This record gives sequence, structure tokens and C-alpha cells, in this order.
Amino acid sequence: MTDYTVGDLVAEFLEGCDVDVAFGIVSVHNIPMLDAIGRRSRIRFVMARAEVGASHMADGYGRASGRLAVLISSTGPGAANAVPGLLEAQFAGTPLLHITGQSPSRFTDRNNGMVHDARDQLGMLKSVSKSAYRIRSPEEALGVLTRAAVDALTAPFGPVSVEVPIDIQKAKLARPETLDGFRLPLTPPRTATGFELDALADRVAKAHRPMLWLGNGAREAGDVAEKFIDLGFGMVSSLAGRGIVPEDNPMNLGPLSGHGIPIVNDFYQSVDLMLVVGSRLRGHETGEFAIKLPENLVHIDVDPLANGRTYSNKLFVCADASDTLGQLYGRIANRIAVEPAFKQDFTELKTSARRIFRKSLGPYADFAEQLRQVTPRDALWVRDITISNTTWGNRLFEVLAARSSIHPVSAGIGEGLSLGVGAAVGANGRKTVIMTGDGGFFFNVSELWSAIQEKLDITIIVMNDNGYGVIKHIQDTTAKGRRYYTDLVAPPLSEVAGLAKIPYWRVDDPARFGAIAGEAIGQRGPNMVEVDMQAIGTPPPYYPFAPAPTE
Repeated sequence: MTDYTVGDLVAEFLEGCDVDVAFGIVSVHNIPMLDAIGRRSRIRFVMARAEVGASHMADGYGRASGRLAVLISSTGPGAANAVPGLLEAQFAGTPLLHITGQSPSRFTDRNNGMVHDARDQLGMLKSVSKSAYRIRSPEEALGVLTRAAVDALTAPFGPVSVEVPIDIQKAKLARPETLDGFRLPLTPPRTATGFELDALADRVAKAHRPMLWLGNGAREAGDVAEKFIDLGFGMVSSLAGRGIVPEDNPMNLGPLSGHGIPIVNDFYQSVDLMLVVGSRLRGHETGEFAIKLPENLVHIDVDPLANGRTYSNKLFVCADASDTLGQLYGRIANRIAVEPAFKQDFTELKTSARRIFRKSLGPYADFAEQLRQVTPRDALWVRDITISNTTWGNRLFEVLAARSSIHPVSAGIGEGLSLGVGAAVGANGRKTVIMTGDGGFFFNVSELWSAIQEKLDITIIVMNDNGYGVIKHIQDTTAKGRRYYTDLVAPPLSEVAGLAKIPYWRVDDPARFGAIAGEAIGQRGPNMVEVDMQAIGTPPPYYPFAPAPTE
């Protein structure tokens, strides 16, 4: 009888999917799979300190690398600990394959008190995954794994979970010959028909003051989007679509989409075409759809559910973003006549919007510019949910390369450090800069040691206001200034850095922020910069918990 097991099959399958990194924690119900990965020694296994950290790491890796992310967890509590990262990967549209153990098949779903036994674990995973499967026999293992990986890598991308009961992991079987030269049976995304492209081109070619709105679904369309800008289009992006076109392009508003910025909202009324590509136009970024977008809105998205889900449109094309934009460009390049004054109007809008927003930031007004000057152009910019990110980090710090802007799309606090660790693993030589608040940093502080163990090139900027600053501002507005449960007791960050044996700097002068951050960014390996916000000053509340910034 062969010694080849389902655990071996899992490891070889992942190799066949060109996976070279996986994240997780070894535990009683995944040992056969991880033993096979270890014996074969072809996949780097990044050991997190908790499954919640591992799941966010896998998400960050997938976003930064553009490859299939892999998370391996244990059963019950281990799988439950992975839920926050799966939920965030679903928000972000990250192709992530989560492989978890399960109790022995004969006990599964019987609620008879086995180790790590969870009632309806598969149902839990289905609720936070694009899809979820259970392998019920050794013979179907390869088929289920293949289906799961194809699901994850089929647009709209997302996390997919697979349960492998421990007895099936150990089960012996003949090695499937189909693993020789294995390739996933991926179906190419839909391409637009000639009729659809002609109708789209006819509408777009009539525009004289056109704009693009790019979302995460257009992340591979940067080159062709720049051709549209060369034709005279202005553009703006969703938060998840940042960096598709470098944000230092004067015709790119970046994430200044108009939420809380009246001057941008007003400008939209002079735009005669908004071409939305690969974006949900999320309520979170449009003030619950309070932004009034141009009436002539055309939408391209590979997901048919995007059609009319948030804003109504004049035309919807369900097809791949990059291919559709490329074919559209060929049809309109010699037909469209953008109004000559539009470029000047747009560049003046961008200058004014950035100036107005900067003036609302008090002592932090030039932090984005200071940091941009000392950060490599292609560095990964990873943030946690903190008031510094919600203001200048998400709005004014210019993202200059695709797949380099990573933040919790779900707006969940405490994810930033782990997202940054995973992103750094997939950075391919690029520097990773992580910005977090003190509250978010201490959510998953143990993952600092994962970064140290992996010898990652990261700089962690901790904006320290000794509490939940975002929540305090919200309480000021919604609870008449009553601030409960927002002040935190924590060890000094200098001592945390000392315990971790990593370089540490402290900023208490706003004029020195860039110079000190630059010194840290210039050094390889994990290091930390603490920004003492109590010394520098309290940042103003952000909209809608303060008036929208105006001249």
C-alpha cells in the first residue's frame, strides 16, 4: 500500500497552484498537512502567533503579491479565530484559500464533545467566505481543493474555505496522476461583445468633460487608464483602487472622491460622463450615497451584481475591466474631443481640494508630504484604522504604485500590523511602511515577533494618542462629549521595542516627522517610530464628525 496520504496531496496540490508561501499555526487537526509541507520543503510556512494574525497576513500577502493566498488553521477555536481575516479578505476581494482541519469524519456534526468540535463549523465558514467545502473522502480531495481554488481565483475574487477531517488527512491513497504538470482549470473572465463595445464607445465618444472612477476590480488596468488620462480624462479612485494610476499625476484626484469635500461634489456637476470601472461605489466612501455623481454614469464590472447595486447607470457592461478599457480606447481615441479647458479646471480642482483638506488637519497638515518625501516610490503603504489614516493617510499621502496601498476595507481596527507582515512577505524586495494607532497596534502586538522571526523589512509608525482617538471624536458628536471606555493603559512603546530588540525612534516635534521616519525607513529590518500625539497636538475630527472642510 502506498504511503502517500491526503496530507501529501494537499501539499503537492498547493505546489501545483504555484503557491510558495502559506500562513498559519500548527495544531492537532492540521499536523498531517503541515508535516507534508515541511517534508517537501517547497512552501515557506510563516508561523503566526494567532490565527487571527495569520488570516490577515494571508490577506495582506495576496493583495501585495497578486497571487493566491493560503491560510492553514486548526479546527473549532482555530477556525473561529481566522474569521476576522476571512471577513476582511471578502471585503477586499482577495483570492485566499483557507484550509482547516475538522474532527474525525465519524464524529463530525454530531455535537458529542470531541476536541475542538464546533457546532456547524462549515456554516460559520460559509458566512464569511465566498464559498466553503468539506472533503468527505480521500478520493474527492483533489476535486474539492481544485473547485475551492478556482472559486477563490474567479472574479469577483474572495476567500474560500475547505475542511479536511483529520482521519481523511491521514488516509492513504494512490497519488493522482493528474498532479503531473497540474494547472488549475481557470475560466478567463468574460469579454465584452462587439455590440456592447460599440454602444459603449458611442456614448463615451460624445463626452467633452469625462472622468474615470477606478476601483479594486480595475487593479490590472493601470496602463490603459493612463491612456485615457492622456486623452484628457480626469480620474478618481475608490480607497481599494488607489495607485492603479500614480496619484502624483495632476489628472488623478486619487481618493479625494468628494466624501466630505464639497468642492469635489460641486465639480462633478460639470462632468458630462463618469466611467466607473471595477468599483462598487461603496456607501462607506460616498457618505451613504450622498455624493451626487454625474447623471451620465457608465459602469464596467465583471460582476453582474454590480449593475445598479448602488448608483444607477445609463449603460452597464459586464466584462473584464482591463480588456474592456483597452478595446474601448481603440474605438474612441480618434473620436473623442475633450473640452480644452477641462484639464486646467481639473488640475485646479485637485490643487484646491488638497489645500482645503490639508488646512483641516491642524498640526498634522504636512505629515503626508513629509512622509512621501522619504518613502520609496514603490513602497507598500499599509495602514490600520486610526484617525491619522482616516484623514491624511487615506486622503493626502500619494500612492504611486499599484498593489502598494493596503488597509482594512472593512474598517476593522487592529488589522494593520498583521496585514503589513503578510504584505512584506509578498513585497518582492519593496519596503513596507505600516501606520497604526496605539489601540490597533496592541490588538495583535504579538505578531511583531512574527515579523522579527521572518526578518521582514518593515517600518512601523505608531500614532500614539493613548486611547481610541477615532471613537473619542465620534462620542463627542453622538454622545454629547461623554467619553467612556476609550482610555487605554499600555506599556511604553520604547520598552516594547526594547523587548523586541528592534530600533526605535520617537517624534514629538511635527517638523521632525519626515526626517525621523526617513531614518527608520532607510534601515533594513523591523523597526518602530512612535509619534507622540499628546506632545504634537490633538488632530481635528474627520468628516462627518466635524464640518466638511471648505475655503
